[in-house]
Amino acid sequence: MHSSMDLRRFTTTKKSSSTTTFLFPTITRLSTSVTSTSQQSLHSQKQPPERPPLPLTQPEPCNQNLLKWVSSLLSNPSLDSSECKKFIPSLSPHQFDQAFLAVRSIANPKTTLHFFYFASQSCNFRFTVRSYCILIHLLVLSKFLSPARLLLIRLIDGKMPVLYANTITSRHIEIATAIGDLNSVFEPHLSVQVVDLIVHVCSTQFKNAGLGFAMDVFLILAKKGIFPPLKTGNFLLSSLVKANELQKSFEVFDVMCRGVSPDVFLFSTAINAFCKGGRTEDALGLFLKMENLGIAPNVVTYNNIIHGLCKNGRLQEAFQFKEKMIEEGVEPSLITYSVLINGLIKSEKFDEANHILKEMSDRGFVPNEFVYNTLIDGYCKMGNISEALRIKDNMVSMGLNPNSVTFNCIIKGFCKSDQTEHAKHVLDEMLSRGLSINQGAYSSVIHWLCKKSRFDSALHYIKEMLLSNIRPNDGLLTTLVGGLCKDGKHSEAIELWLKLTEKGFAANTATSNALIHGLCEAGKMQEAIRLLKEMLGRGLVLDRITYNTLILGCCKERKIEEGLKLRDEMIKQGIKPDIFTYNLLLHGLCKMAKMEEAAKLWDECKLKGLVSNVHTYGVMIDGYCKVDNIKEGENLFNELITKKVELNSVVYNTLIRAYCKNGSMVAAFKLRDDMKSKGILRTSATYSSLIHGMCNIGLVEDAGHLLDEMRNDGLLPDVVCYTTLIGGYSKLGQMDKVRSVLQEMNSYNIHPNKITYTVMIDGYCKLGHMKEASNLLQEMTDNGIIPDAVTYNALTNGFCRVGKVEEAFEVCNQMSGREIALDEITYTTLISGWNLQSTSTYHK
Repeated sequence: MHSSMDLRRFTTTKKSSSTTTFLFPTITRLSTSVTSTSQQSLHSQKQPPERPPLPLTQPEPCNQNLLKWVSSLLSNPSLDSSECKKFIPSLSPHQFDQAFLAVRSIANPKTTLHFFYFASQSCNFRFTVRSYCILIHLLVLSKFLSPARLLLIRLIDGKMPVLYANTITSRHIEIATAIGDLNSVFEPHLSVQVVDLIVHVCSTQFKNAGLGFAMDVFLILAKKGIFPPLKTGNFLLSSLVKANELQKSFEVFDVMCRGVSPDVFLFSTAINAFCKGGRTEDALGLFLKMENLGIAPNVVTYNNIIHGLCKNGRLQEAFQFKEKMIEEGVEPSLITYSVLINGLIKSEKFDEANHILKEMSDRGFVPNEFVYNTLIDGYCKMGNISEALRIKDNMVSMGLNPNSVTFNCIIKGFCKSDQTEHAKHVLDEMLSRGLSINQGAYSSVIHWLCKKSRFDSALHYIKEMLLSNIRPNDGLLTTLVGGLCKDGKHSEAIELWLKLTEKGFAANTATSNALIHGLCEAGKMQEAIRLLKEMLGRGLVLDRITYNTLILGCCKERKIEEGLKLRDEMIKQGIKPDIFTYNLLLHGLCKMAKMEEAAKLWDECKLKGLVSNVHTYGVMIDGYCKVDNIKEGENLFNELITKKVELNSVVYNTLIRAYCKNGSMVAAFKLRDDMKSKGILRTSATYSSLIHGMCNIGLVEDAGHLLDEMRNDGLLPDVVCYTTLIGGYSKLGQMDKVRSVLQEMNSYNIHPNKITYTVMIDGYCKLGHMKEASNLLQEMTDNGIIPDAVTYNALTNGFCRVGKVEEAFEVCNQMSGREIALDEITYTTLISGWNLQSTSTYHK
C-alpha cells in the first residue's frame, strides 16, 4: 500500500557533532522561502526602528566626588536614606548613569535596587533607561531573577518614572536597544541571560501585544549578535505557532539559525509551523536538512510531519513516514496513530482506519477520547449512525466516558440520518448533565423542529443557546421568528428579538423583517411601528424590504396616509422606493377608490424613472374598473398592448370581471378568446366572472355550458363557479335545477360553503318555500358551517313575506344564541313584517 514512495530523499547521512558546521543559508530547499523571509524581516520597514547606541563614556570625565559618593552608597550592605536625600536633589540622571556604570562591579545588588526604588518613589528621581538595564544585569548576575523580572515588567508597562529618550509606545524597543549596547560591558553569558529574561517577560506578561514585543526585542538583539538560548528560542517559536503567527514564526526560526545551531526541538517546532501554514514541502526540506546535519528526528518531529501530510491528503507519504520512524527506532505514539486515523476518516477510508486502530491496540496503546470521537464523527458525517453508536458503546466498555464532542457528533449523526427525535433526546440529556453543546448540534435539532412546525420546542433550545452565550445563526433565527408569527405567537417572537439584543446578539435585518412582516400580516400595525422605532433607536440598519412590509400592512388596514408617510421616511433614511413600493401604495389607493391620488402617484413613479410593470397596470386597471370607469381601464390595457408588455391572466380577468358586472358580455367573451389566441391560460376566476355575467342577464343554461368548457381547458370548476350558477337558477326560481347542480357538485366532491347555502335559502324564501329553506339551514349547521347575519336575514325576510312573523322572531333568537348581532336589515325586515301583519289583522 505504501511502498511506491521513494524514501531515498529521507535517508540520513550520519555525522559526528564535533565535525558538523551549521550554515543555515545552505538549506537549498528553503533558499527561496525561509532564508529570503529572514532577510526581508531584518531589513524591511516593519523591522523596529533602530536606535542610536547610548554612549558608554561621557565626553567629560566623571566628577570624582560624585563617583566616590555613588561607590560608597551602593557598595554598602544597607542603604543610608538620609545621605540619599542630601545628594539626590543636586544629581542629574546622566551624571548618575555615568558613575553607576563605572562602579557597577562593586555595587551591592540589594542596596542598589533599594536605592533605585527610594530615589524614584520618595524623591521622584528619573533614572535613565541604561541605568535600569545595568541594574537588571547586576540582579541577574546575583541570581535575583524575580526582582529583575518585576523591574522589567514595570519598565515596559510604564509604571516607573524613567527618563525615556523616545515615545512611550516603544519602551520595550528602547530597553532592548540599551541591553544590546551593554553587551560589550558585561560578560557574554550574562547578556544571554538578560536576553532570555526580556523575551520571556514580553511573551508572557503583555497579552495580545506581548508576542509582538518579544518579536521586536528578539530582532533588535539578534541584529546586534545577541541570541537567546535555544530553550528560549524554542519557547518564542512555539508561542508564535500556537498564536497562529506563522509568518513571524518562520522569521524567528530563520534568525535563530543564524546565531545558534538548532536542535531537534527547534527543528520540530519549525516543521510544525510550516505544516500548519500549508508549506508541507518546506517542512519536508527541514526534515531532510536536520537528518543531513546528524540531528535525529524524535517522535514529535515525525508526528508533526505526518500530521502535515495527512492534513494535505497525502496519506501514502504519511504512512511511509510512520514506517520510516519504526525503522529508525522511533516508536510511534498515541498521537501518531490518532493523526493517521483522523486522516483516513477525513478521506472516508473507514476500513483502513479500523486496521490502524487494531495495530494501535496490538502495540499496547489504549485509544483515547480523541481517537473514538474521530471515528464517531466520521461515521456520523457519513450518516452511518448505527456504527457510530457501536463505537460509542466500545468507548464506554473501555472505561471512557463520552464527552461533549462525542454527543455533539452523535446529535448531528441522528439528524443526518433523519432520526432527529433521537437527536432531541441526546440534546436533552446533555442539558441535564450540564455538558457543553456546540452551535452545530443545537442548530441541527432546531432546524428540524422548525421544519416540523414545532416552534415552541425550537424556541426552548434557542433560549438554552442564549443562556450559554452561543449566538444562533441568522438563517435559523429568521425561520423561527417567521414560524412563531405564523403560529400567532407574536409576543414570543418579539420577546426573542429583544432578548437577542440584550445579549449583544442583535438580530440582523432579515430576522427583523420577518418579525415586522408577521406583525403586519396579523394586522398588529401599532406593534410593528413600535418595533420599528425600537430598531431605529438601537441603530439597526433597515432596508427597503422593512419599509415595504410596513407599507403593505398599512395599506391592508386602509391606513394609506400612514403608508405614504412611511414612504417619505424611507426616502429620508436614504432608501429609494422601488416599483414594488409604489405598487403597494397604488393598490391601497385604488382599494379605497382614490383614483385621482393614485394617478398622481403613478405620475410621480414615472418621473422617478421607475418602469411600471404589468402588475402596476393591473392595479390601476382594477381601480378604475371598481369605480365604473371601464373606459380608462381599457385605455391602460391598450397601452400595455402598444408597449408590448407581456400580459398575464390577472389583467385580463380584471377587465372581464368589469365587463361581466355591467353586462357587456360580448366584450368579455372577446377578451376570453384573445387570451386563448395569445396562449394566456384562462383560470377559474375567468370562468367564474363569465358565469356570473351570463347569470345576471338570465342566460343561466348558457352559463352552465361554461363548466364543460372549463373542464376542456383542464380546469375543475370550484365552489365559486357552482355557487354562481346556483345563484342564477335561484333568481329564476328554478330550484329543481339547483338540486341538479348540487348533485353534480357532490359527484365531484365539491362541498357547498356558507355563500352557497345562503343563496339557496334565499331562493326558497323568495318562492315562499320556508320548509325547504329551514331544512337547508339545519343541513348547513349539521355540516359545521356557521350561518352569518346575511343567511339569517334571508330566512327572516322569507318568514315575514309569508306572514310568519313569530317564526321570523324565532330566527332572531337563534342569531342571538349564536352571538350574531342583528343588523339594520334584520330590524327593517322585522318591522316591515310586523306592520304587514298588523295591517292584515286590522282589515279583518
